Amino acid sequence: MTKLAVVAFGGNALLRGDQKGTYDEQVANVRETCENLVGLVKQGYNIVIGHGNGPQVGNVMLQHDAGEEKHNVLAQPMHFCVSETQGSIAYLIEQQLKNVLQKHGIQKNILSIVTQVQVDKADQAFQNPAKPVGPYYTNEQADALVREHGWVFKADPRGRGMRRVVASPKPVDINNWEIVERLAREGNIVITVGGGGIPVIKNDQGEMEGIDAVIDKDLASATLAVKINADDFFILTDVPNVFINFNTPEQKKLETVGIPEIERYLEEGHFTEGSMAPKVRACIMFVKNGGKEAIITEATQLKNSDAGTKIIS
Repeated sequence: MTKLAVVAFGGNALLRGDQKGTYDEQVANVRETCENLVGLVKQGYNIVIGHGNGPQVGNVMLQHDAGEEKHNVLAQPMHFCVSETQGSIAYLIEQQLKNVLQKHGIQKNILSIVTQVQVDKADQAFQNPAKPVGPYYTNEQADALVREHGWVFKADPRGRGMRRVVASPKPVDINNWEIVERLAREGNIVITVGGGGIPVIKNDQGEMEGIDAVIDKDLASATLAVKINADDFFILTDVPNVFINFNTPEQKKLETVGIPEIERYLEEGHFTEGSMAPKVRACIMFVKNGGKEAIITEATQLKNSDAGTKIIS
C-alpha cells in the first residue's frame, strides 16, 4: 500500500532573509524546494503539502497599511491577509511543482485548497503574542512601529534583529480534511493549511468568522497529518538534523530518537522557542497520536531515505 506523508515547509523556504521578495526570487526558491520534493514522490509517497507564510503575511500587512496611509485604500484584517498569502503561495507551489514533475517525467494532478482552521477564541495565545511575522527590524525601527501601530516585537533568537509577533492559537479542527485525505490517497498532490490555515472561530451564533492570528504551520500540518492518518510527517527547515547543545562545543546531532528522550531535551531547553521547539512539539504530537515517524531535516536531504532526525514512539 502506498504510504501517505504530510510535508511542511516554512515561509522562509519561499522568501529568504537576505532577499527583497521579488516575484522572480520567490519563483526560483519555490522551484528549488519542489525539486527536492521529487525525492519523496520517487520513493512512492502520496504527499500533502503544508507551508508557512511568516515573511509573506507580514509583508502583505505592511502593503495594506501603506495603501491605507498613502492612497486611502482600507487595510484588511490579518486573517484576510493570511487568505491572500495562502492563495498566492499555493499558486507558486502548484505551478512550479507541476513544471518540475513534468521535467522528471512524472504525471500527477496538483490541487490547492483554501483552508480555514478553527481555533478557540479563549486560547491563551491571544493574551501572549509569540508568532514572528514579517521582516526583521532594527531596535529603532521596531520602537517607531510600536508607537505608530501598537505592534508587539521580540528579538530574533539568532540575532537577526527585532520581529513583530502575533497570537498563535492551537488548531482545533481543519475544514475539509476528509476531502484532502481522499484526494491524496487517490494519488493527487494536495496543497493545504497554507500559513497554518486561515484562523476562524465559532461566534456566539455558532457561525464561523475570521480572527486575527497566525497558526503555527507545523502544528496545523501535524494536526492534519493525524486526521488523515498519514504514515509519516516531514518538517523541512534550514538544518539537516536537530541538535542538542546547539552551537556549543558539546553540540550533538540527533538521528533516531524516541518520544521520552526528545521530550526530556525539550524540557531541558535545548530547542529555541520560535525556531526548533515548535517543530519538535508538532512531531511529538503527531507520533503520540498514531503517526509512525516524524522527520525534521532540510529539503535537500529528501532524496535520502535515511536523512534527518527521526522521532518515533
